[in-house]
Amino acid sequence: MTAIASTDGFGLRLGALLGTPGRRLGFALLAAIVAFAWLVPLLHGGDIASQNLMRTLAAPTAAEPFGTDHLGRSMIVRLAAAVRLSLGLALLSVATAVVPGVAVGILGGWYGGAVDRVFVTIADSVLALPGLLLVLILSAIAPGNFWALYVGISLVMWIEYYRVVRAYTQTIARSPEIQSSRLLGFGMGYCVRRHILPEVLPVVATMGAFGAAGAIMAISALGFVNIGVRPPTAELGLMMTELFPYFDEAPLIMLQPIGVVFLLVLSLNLIAGSDPK
Repeated sequence: MTAIASTDGFGLRLGALLGTPGRRLGFALLAAIVAFAWLVPLLHGGDIASQNLMRTLAAPTAAEPFGTDHLGRSMIVRLAAAVRLSLGLALLSVATAVVPGVAVGILGGWYGGAVDRVFVTIADSVLALPGLLLVLILSAIAPGNFWALYVGISLVMWIEYYRVVRAYTQTIARSPEIQSSRLLGFGMGYCVRRHILPEVLPVVATMGAFGAAGAIMAISALGFVNIGVRPPTAELGLMMTELFPYFDEAPLIMLQPIGVVFLLVLSLNLIAGSDPK
């Protein structure tokens, strides 16, 4: 009986996590993209920088299912590497932004007063410098390095989580549940774990999915205008720029990185979609 109850409980938690059919589709699509990105190096092999000028813009074949680019490089290998780079950098940026954003938001919303004013001032100061300009400055300091994109996106993104969590915390801190817990002698740690985090984390998870989609779009856009990583690095926006002059000769090759960005952003937006009321 205990085993059955445990299995039922796991099923309920899994069903709550997957949510609507759209969200399940998003998880399935994202899982397929991640599997593609990690299985290609194992099953296909190849080097993202290996050139074969005798087979430039080649059509898909059994050996190269996605064809080759203008330098004869394997598109399937480069797309898999680009997905690992863009998705990994986006998830890392979101994780880095969530931790300080949630922590500072809870502290500011809980204590209020001078503590809250300090955090609000810091957030407003960061927002005074446009995110794109911040990334440009960091890219100029360290051209071609991943950390410039990562730091720039993370520094701008944490403010969104801070503001939302702060607003939720301010409301919850005045609720009867919190007041009762404090009258019973429970401290801030208990109130945060028991009352605030259960309300905040679902919202943060939704924002995180949207944030990862936005980060992928930002990374691709910066790569498209030649900011950030440099060739021969495989990055989706940079691949679009490199292949754009050859659209008339090989439109299918040009559309591949665009399609990957579309599928990545679509999967994350489906995952972030809220359940119907």
